[in-house]
Amino acid sequence: MALSYKARRRWALVVLLVALPLYIVVAINLVALFERPSVLLELFIYLVLGVVWILPLKPIFMGVGQADPDAERDTDSET
Repeated sequence: MALSYKARRRWALVVLLVALPLYIVVAINLVALFERPSVLLELFIYLVLGVVWILPLKPIFMGVGQADPDAERDTDSET
């Protein structure tokens, strides 16, 4: 079942304001489990975790910045 435009916008907001900060805390704690990894390994882990979070959430963010495709176009305002 596809989400409506408004539902995708709401879920994108929830993800950015709630889930992403929690994910960042988890990522930092994950790296802290290692005994001070090298700088390059730590950078690699952060880069991978920084990309991985968006892969399952990509459908939610697709087209959110565009105009609502379900909204009726107001053609009377052109005159």
